[in-house]
Amino acid sequence: MAAGQDRAPANNTLFSFEFEALDSTTHARAGVFHTAHGSFQTPIFMPVGTKATVKGIMPQMLHDIGTQILLANTYHLSMRPGSAYVQEIGGLHEFMRWDGPILTDSGGFQVFSHGPQVKLSDDGVQFHAVDYGGEIVVWTPEDNMRIQQELGADICMQLDQCPPYPAERSFVERAVELSSMWAERCWKAHTKPDQALFGIVQGGMHLDLRLRSLEQLESVGDFPGYGIGGYSVGESHEMMFETLEPLVSEHMPKEKPRYLMGVGNPTTLVRAVAAGVDMFDCVLPTRTARMGTAFSSEGRLNLKNARFAQERIPLDEHCGCPACSGGFTRAYIHHLVKQKEMLASILLSAHNLFYLLDLMRRARTAIVENRYESFVSDWMASPAADDY
Repeated sequence: MAAGQDRAPANNTLFSFEFEALDSTTHARAGVFHTAHGSFQTPIFMPVGTKATVKGIMPQMLHDIGTQILLANTYHLSMRPGSAYVQEIGGLHEFMRWDGPILTDSGGFQVFSHGPQVKLSDDGVQFHAVDYGGEIVVWTPEDNMRIQQELGADICMQLDQCPPYPAERSFVERAVELSSMWAERCWKAHTKPDQALFGIVQGGMHLDLRLRSLEQLESVGDFPGYGIGGYSVGESHEMMFETLEPLVSEHMPKEKPRYLMGVGNPTTLVRAVAAGVDMFDCVLPTRTARMGTAFSSEGRLNLKNARFAQERIPLDEHCGCPACSGGFTRAYIHHLVKQKEMLASILLSAHNLFYLLDLMRRARTAIVENRYESFVSDWMASPAADDY
């Protein structure tokens, strides 16, 4: 593949990744990534604000619980209210009143979730936006870059094809081929100097295809970071780690941040950090919160269960989130959940997000203190590991 260097590069004075510590017995790293809207420390969990809001959580609360960077979704925002509208208002930061770094995913996962109505070609993708009136939408990589540049996030992702699991090897190979071709076109079309463009490694559960995808991305250009897509699409966690661990620990560029896309249960984060992953995002903490579920040092709690009606203790006695530190008891939150009160989702969302943010802070401290191996061992032996 010809290198696609004929475009305005990202401003290297704005974007850089610095290591602060490397654990000596695992592949875990502690670093800092710098952007135009500030820096964030890694390893990091990024709350997902799909439609320019983390559901039920005010921006100030996100700051208060330790959010350093959050996500917004390109597909949903392109459909409503439209990227040109967001740009006219002043970009995502102004629109959603968030002054820290923002990452936009390409929307490719949402597009391909439309199933058999999706039509693929070398040129791009056509799909019926069934969740927005059924209109026919055509995206080329150039369209996708225009949309993300209009949204104005600090980090954007290339348009890629995310194959499901299970899938025939030939289908996954084609996804790698398309994603690589589209990466080159995204690289050439992306011209916003204060926005970093990340490539995305695909390849399903086939390590050789993942390595092919990575090699092709590296030939396209000097991406400042890499997403790892196509996991958490139906496979077991153990199957995921069979290819994820060698891919990240042995083959991905060491000087660039590695972003495992769409994975968010605590134990997977702990294990993936040991392999060398730096960044994570997932709707899991807020989606499960809206279902009445909380992470805790005792494992996952279903607040719908009757036993919680008598428990006058916080969700987690070791937690400093607004729900736990504010004195809201399991009994009260159980009542809110059963009555379908909005406050239940707010308290549980704040708690679950804080839990993952704090977990990554503690993981980072363990890396800096060169004890991450024991951190993983302690976690896996604890009730908290029963989280899925």
